[in-house]
Amino acid sequence: MVKRIDVQAVPRASGSGYPSPFDRPCAARTRQRLGDAAGLSDFGVNLLRLAPGAWSSQRHWHSAEDEFVYVLEGELVLITDTGEEILRPGDCAGFKAGVHDGHHLQNRTDRDAVVLEVGARKTADDEGDYPDIDLRFLKGDGGYVHKDGTPYPRR
Repeated sequence: MVKRIDVQAVPRASGSGYPSPFDRPCAARTRQRLGDAAGLSDFGVNLLRLAPGAWSSQRHWHSAEDEFVYVLEGELVLITDTGEEILRPGDCAGFKAGVHDGHHLQNRTDRDAVVLEVGARKTADDEGDYPDIDLRFLKGDGGYVHKDGTPYPRR
């Protein structure tokens, strides 16, 4: 049985599920779910492409899911609570579950950047916060809410 994943055949998903206007900075991101293509269930692996100007996400942290990123192509700015760092091919960063240190990547160059993302699949237990904006996500399929708990409309 062939185990090699044909990356070109893996569906691409663009944009984000964030409520407006928080979805706009992520509109030019494209993600391929390689972990799904491999049938993985304990952790996810994504190939993330960020066009010039695109963000990986809004700056966030997870209560129950570790995250790891490895830069394959291009240059990105990693933004955390402690400031900004440049990441280039071969650079990587990790984010421990439960640590309230909002993070995301921004492509401030004129070239695409490609990142391998690895993370836990604990959506039933995971929730998190977006420290820069009025947004939180709830466990399971709880969706997005304002900081006061009022739900955003579902898309």
